[in-house]
Amino acid sequence: MSANDTYLAVFLGSKTSPRRAQWDALPESERRAKEREGMVAWKAWVEKHQASILGMGGPLGKTKKVTQRGIEDTGNHMAAFTIVRADSHEAAARLFEKHPHFATFPGDAVEIMPVLPIPGA
Repeated sequence: MSANDTYLAVFLGSKTSPRRAQWDALPESERRAKEREGMVAWKAWVEKHQASILGMGGPLGKTKKVTQRGIEDTGNHMAAFTIVRADSHEAAARLFEKHPHFATFPGDAVEIMPVLPIPGA
């Protein structure tokens, strides 16, 4: 995997955002229907961009943080990740415009960053 054209996309979502509160307030049957709609849209996104996806990634669970003091539970807004290949940072970002993560689901954003070469490697 070349770092020159490789990008990490991190899906962000806050459990306390107004959009998430609206989502959680939906009747269960309506929320389940939206979940099914969102998964259909997500699969369509994957199919459309299959040639650019290097690693599908997946949902992220609870977080542990390791420091010099030891290991502790922590929290963040990271919900999932995907690794893509694109000709530029802008092109990689454009892959995620109108993504179901925030177009259907109550996700906040997708942050895309280049995977840089390891210094001195």
